[in-house]
Amino acid sequence: MTLFKNYIAKQWKLLLLPMFAMIVSICADSSYPYFQKIFIDNIILGHMENYLIIFLIIVVSVALIHGLFSYLNEYLFDKFALIVCKKLRQDLYSKFQSFEFSFFDNNNTGELLSRIIEDVDVVWDTLSFGMRLLLEAIILFSVSAFIMFNINKTLTIICLLVLLPVAYIGTIMDKKFWTVYSQISDQTAEINSIVQQDVSGIRLVKAFAREKYEISKFLKVNKKFFDLNVEQAKIVGTYGPIIELLTNAAPILMIVYGGYLCIQGNLSFGSLVAFTSYIFNLSWCVKNLGFFINLLSQNKASMSKITDILDRNSEITSKENGYNPTEIKGDIIFKNVSFSYNNVEVLHDINLNIPHGSTVAIMGTTGCGKSTLLSLIGRYYDVTKGEILVDNVNVKNWNLETLRANMSVVFQDTFLFSDTIKNNIDFGSDKSESALIKAVKDSAAYSFIKETPEGFDTIIGERGLGLSGGQKQRLAISRAILRKSPILILDDSTSALDMETEFKVLQNLKNDKKKATTFIIAHRISGVKDADIILFMKDGRIVEKGDHSSLVKAKGYYHSVYSHQFQDFEALTLEAN
Repeated sequence: MTLFKNYIAKQWKLLLLPMFAMIVSICADSSYPYFQKIFIDNIILGHMENYLIIFLIIVVSVALIHGLFSYLNEYLFDKFALIVCKKLRQDLYSKFQSFEFSFFDNNNTGELLSRIIEDVDVVWDTLSFGMRLLLEAIILFSVSAFIMFNINKTLTIICLLVLLPVAYIGTIMDKKFWTVYSQISDQTAEINSIVQQDVSGIRLVKAFAREKYEISKFLKVNKKFFDLNVEQAKIVGTYGPIIELLTNAAPILMIVYGGYLCIQGNLSFGSLVAFTSYIFNLSWCVKNLGFFINLLSQNKASMSKITDILDRNSEITSKENGYNPTEIKGDIIFKNVSFSYNNVEVLHDINLNIPHGSTVAIMGTTGCGKSTLLSLIGRYYDVTKGEILVDNVNVKNWNLETLRANMSVVFQDTFLFSDTIKNNIDFGSDKSESALIKAVKDSAAYSFIKETPEGFDTIIGERGLGLSGGQKQRLAISRAILRKSPILILDDSTSALDMETEFKVLQNLKNDKKKATTFIIAHRISGVKDADIILFMKDGRIVEKGDHSSLVKAKGYYHSVYSHQFQDFEALTLEAN
């Protein structure tokens, strides 16, 4: 119903011309058997040879009309299907863009690709071919049955009674196909997921010599996909011959009984010939019923999964008439904030008051909640308890687009598009070349960009392949700096940089005239020592808070890390001085 209500019904005007073309085409096609009747009964047996030229002109004219309107019918139905599927893909993609992070945490890329590619292609097949086939079958069946009734009612009823059980068989096939195709759709998504992951991680697979293992894993999934398709073939093989038998039985009965009527003089020879053609029209309609049910079952399975996405609402949305200021300072307050993920509390009672322009560094063991804490500011996840205020307004009351547009984030997992260096840094913001150059200089990326074959126009591989980890991080930092946002989050984004480069980048950020409220997650003392506020986290709690000097004197967790890194830190300080 989603497909009809939201897509087909809204484009119904586009169906008027192809429907008209279809009716004209089918009526023209259905006239040929009747022409045979006239030709045999009137011109040949009735000795009306004088009308032969007129008869031929009429037949040729009808053939030309049939050809023209058949072309319009097929072309316009295909165009209608493409328009609907174009809108369907756009809506699916827009839905993906609206969902919160947790949706993508729980759904793999391959499955989502399957929804927007394979499943929409099934819908396209159903509309461009299946729907046209069904309508043609209905119209052709109706026109042929009407003409047959006018030729001989008894013979027509006998033929229709033989074909009637096919409709019942169709309902059985539909139920069986629906179950199988639902599983086939899921398995297609599983195959896409495995291939996508293995291609993306091919370097890891080869580095660990795990090609045989990955092939074996794929073979298992592919075997299940094969088994499901064999099951589908069994359904076709079971019911297809029965449909074939019934559709072939109708012409046989018609020839036997029709021949008898001809011998008795109750049916003309021309009528028998025409009746033969019409009964084959009916048989064609009924035979295609099985094919249509097959296609319809695929469509129902695919649309069920597409509808699940289209009907899903994002768990994180903008409040209507949300807070939408023209200028943001960047004051941030955490009030008794707790956060649970999959019903497990990972952050506990966080309280912070961060004035705008401050630099906040966060340290702690892996998995202690550092990245999660910062993800709550931009509402990539929503707090479970408490509230977060940006410029004294709860983030839940902000216009979501405005809030995130005023934040620059460099995530722990550096992502770069398969595009030019310039486009990766600019990211659609259309900044000036001077702003671009300043950003890459501040991120210490300018030197290696100049050495690339085409400078800013150099195309980098998918996810930054061909660049070192440090180069990818510097480009990602450049992208964040270029936005000039009042809030900047660096989530362990200098881990691949040497200490000297890291020191330069952080000093450039610190010396910026319009300093953003900056959050830095780092594991090295060199990256956090100059921060205004240093937080040390453990098991989802802030266990230490202060500046570098106070935390060193406290001789707690921070001091322990400082002691281990002291020699490297001293070397960096001496070099800087």
